Amino acid sequence: MLPEDRERTVAPDSAGSGLLKSPTGITGFDAITGGGLPAGRPSLVCGTAGCGKTLFAMEFLVRGAVAFGEPGVFVSFEENPEDLVNNVASLGFHLGDLTERKLLTIDHVRVERNEIEETGEYDLDGLFIRLGYAIDSIGARRVVLDTIESLFAALPNEAILRAELRRLFWWLKDRGVTAVITGERGQGELTRHGLEEYVSDCVILLDQRVREQVTTRRLRVVKYRGSSHGTNEYPFLIQENGIWVMPITSAALNHSASEERISTGIARLDRMLGGEGLFRGSSVLVSGTAGSGKTSLAANFTAAACGRGERCLFFSFEESEGQILRNMRSIDLDLSPFVASGRLRFASSRPTAFGLEMHLLTLHRQIDEFEPTLVVLDPITTFTSIGIAMEVREMLVRLLDSLKVRGTTAVLTSLTEGGTAPERSDAGISSLIDTWLLIRFLEGNGERNRCLYVLKSRGMAHSNQVREFVMSGRGIDIVDAYTGPGVVLTGAARQAQEAHDRAAVLAQRQERERLRRTAASKRALLEARIASLRAELEAEEMEAQASLRHEEEPEAALAGARDAIGRLRQAGPTVGAAPETTPDAEEKAA
Repeated sequence: MLPEDRERTVAPDSAGSGLLKSPTGITGFDAITGGGLPAGRPSLVCGTAGCGKTLFAMEFLVRGAVAFGEPGVFVSFEENPEDLVNNVASLGFHLGDLTERKLLTIDHVRVERNEIEETGEYDLDGLFIRLGYAIDSIGARRVVLDTIESLFAALPNEAILRAELRRLFWWLKDRGVTAVITGERGQGELTRHGLEEYVSDCVILLDQRVREQVTTRRLRVVKYRGSSHGTNEYPFLIQENGIWVMPITSAALNHSASEERISTGIARLDRMLGGEGLFRGSSVLVSGTAGSGKTSLAANFTAAACGRGERCLFFSFEESEGQILRNMRSIDLDLSPFVASGRLRFASSRPTAFGLEMHLLTLHRQIDEFEPTLVVLDPITTFTSIGIAMEVREMLVRLLDSLKVRGTTAVLTSLTEGGTAPERSDAGISSLIDTWLLIRFLEGNGERNRCLYVLKSRGMAHSNQVREFVMSGRGIDIVDAYTGPGVVLTGAARQAQEAHDRAAVLAQRQERERLRRTAASKRALLEARIASLRAELEAEEMEAQASLRHEEEPEAALAGARDAIGRLRQAGPTVGAAPETTPDAEEKAA
């Protein structure tokens, strides 16, 4: 099958240039280049020994054959096919199976300088014939030449070398195959001959650096004709399933903000955070000195999320998984069931195991695989041992940006040293944090007690009060600290003061009760006296009324007699009665 008979799997440039691209399938690389390598054109992958050039080229072929249906040809000028198959098997690439299915062919061209004698003109016609046959035999759309220096190692004539290099690249373009040519890093140039980067349409530079005894591999797109691309350096990993590149630089702040609130697992802390807890997808910083309980608080956040059926990823840089599980049981927090159910995963490693960028890639890779809703980093200040503050800050900024885009809640713990300003984090990321919880020790009365307060919490009303942070066998509790005029009491002093306050309140209550009883007694006496006086008054009133009745009875009888006499006189003289004497009668008698 000829190359033109097989449908090519290409995609337009995501940047909108119109250039067709062949996706490499390498995680993160296609995002950097806007879709992959230029389709039908040669690309140069150069770098020092051990930086991953051959693996990059081989993964380009394997992904193309498996994922995109584009067979490939690998021409090696250094490694024989058996060694090549064994070397890439550790990445999960089964070249023998692809070769049997006519999706891949490997050709080893042996070039020994001591066996070559320059006679007449030097040209690549033999290679073109051999390469053309390999392409036509499987209908290849992708070609790798590894490495170009070995092909021209026996050619001292620089003019002929440059001419043949140009001819090789033009031949590959004429065949319409997407080609990757690997080259070794030169002195002052990207390649040893200093020409390949000029005739290539795309140049990828791989680098391997050692700093503070830590090795980091980096990738940079030096050149890409006809297409925009990421121009920064990107660290990459070579892991069990291939190369992993993370396009970690982001200048845009376009992530969404969730309105959903989630519990911290501590009811009193939720009330301090507006009564509903944290915003989902926010970043939380828990800072404090050694032994203040930062990890315990972060573990409570983790347990609350797992209890809601969510996945949590706990990165620990100082303690092992077993040690954390044991320590949390001392505060009545058992995380083992969540680990057994697969909701909680621990990833423990020393910060000195990798460089900052390698740590960042490892974090991203595990987050991509596990897809958690909450991520804990405990503590972030350990990274200052492998990088300066600015580098640590840039790394964490990239990580937080990525988590915000995902909508993943981030909980970071930060160690502060005694005597430093508490409103400052050693990693310098306090301005990027949405919610900042600060745990401090207060010393007094022979005790050292923890206090917690919310330094800031964006987008919500929150408490400005200092609370005592208590850890015991019953778990974590946040209680009111005693606040008086210019003093905050905690621990035994708070308990003593609270007992004194309770006694004072009890005494006040008892005094009020005594006063109430005295007033009630006086009221009863007064009411009894009033009742007695009222009875006495009523008796006197009754006696007066009786006396008045006795005086009125004779007067009534006399009045009745008079009325009766009057009536008799009007009726006539009564027999035997004395004659009525009037003044006129008396006068006549005289």
